[in-house]
Amino acid sequence: MAGQLIIKQGKEKALLRKHPWVFTGAVAKIKGKPGLGDTVDVLDSKGQFLGRAAYSPHSQICARVWTFNAQETIDLAFFQRRFARAQRMREDTLPEHTTGYRLIAGESDGLPGITIDIYANWIVCQLLSAGAELQRGLIVESLRAEFPNHSIYERSDVDVRKKEGLTPVTGLLHGTEQPPAELVIEENGLKLYVDIVNGHKTGYYLDQRDARQAIKKYAKGKRVLNCFSYTGGFGLYAASAGARYVRNLDMSQPALDMAAKNLQLNNLTSSHVEHVQGDVFQLLRDYQTNPEQEKFDVIVLDPPKFVDSKASLTRACRGYKDINRLAAKLLNPGGVLLTFSCSGLLSTELFQKVVADGVLDAGRDMQIIERTFQAADHPVFLPYPEGLYLKGLIVRLMN
Repeated sequence: MAGQLIIKQGKEKALLRKHPWVFTGAVAKIKGKPGLGDTVDVLDSKGQFLGRAAYSPHSQICARVWTFNAQETIDLAFFQRRFARAQRMREDTLPEHTTGYRLIAGESDGLPGITIDIYANWIVCQLLSAGAELQRGLIVESLRAEFPNHSIYERSDVDVRKKEGLTPVTGLLHGTEQPPAELVIEENGLKLYVDIVNGHKTGYYLDQRDARQAIKKYAKGKRVLNCFSYTGGFGLYAASAGARYVRNLDMSQPALDMAAKNLQLNNLTSSHVEHVQGDVFQLLRDYQTNPEQEKFDVIVLDPPKFVDSKASLTRACRGYKDINRLAAKLLNPGGVLLTFSCSGLLSTELFQKVVADGVLDAGRDMQIIERTFQAADHPVFLPYPEGLYLKGLIVRLMN
């Protein structure tokens, strides 16, 4: 071990419950001179073993626990076991005809700071913690052993790396060719193009798979407005279910162009699907000026993360309230709103309150008919509630 972290008396409770984070304020003493990402033993004030963690001196989370088992060493076999276990668990829960999924969901899979997605025969990694960065070689070697026919690409271009004292990194980690600009995956039997080099996150929002499937129940014969559409996933599912009309709204023209290609890829006529580039907030306001013409039976609100810190929570709540108010006004009688937040700092309860306030300000009454969360390949480790970040409400207009 490179060193030891001694936890203050009374501050070990979270670790005893297997929460994988150690905050700087909980540390009484550091023994040895551990460097960035080094493996350290975490001990209580009496010297009892609590966990084996990666040290991160630049972050408020100064250690992230790899294992709570004193007999487990952080070596090649450790990562191979973690990847093999994760793959087995995905195979048990993935729907048929689906080749895009999350293999590793960080702390919830016992690999803090590591996100790994599978897109057909490509693996995309995000190494977001100091420990993950230090173990890069073992991670790649383990992935190659578990997935010998896959190429590996890195998308560690996320701002959170700065908090760990790391710089952004992207590039090929294994393979002889660069990723294709338009890689095709399957999801619930539908085909989708994914750009793993330049796309959002690791290329696609895999976590919304269940919610995309849910829209099919409400879309047949209906007018659908898909806000913050990105590459048109919700719109594609709606069209496949027989929607009468679909309109995708997004700021990015390249994303909308790919949405159109996704329709063609699935042999779905694009004559009843419209793609509109622009600021969604402004477009929703513009539609209020002609409410009789701009009415919809189904509206999807799947915005980007509004909350980056606790300080931005109040401002974010105003944003969520505003778009839900605007959308509620555009619904036809009996219409359905699918509204989501991927902001982990916004609780499920607060999100419901904010949506309710927006609907109330719109002068409408709505009822929850479904709740959605991230798909099963994005699990939540029970002692780690922070792993639950995506929440959705499917609500129906009563008046």
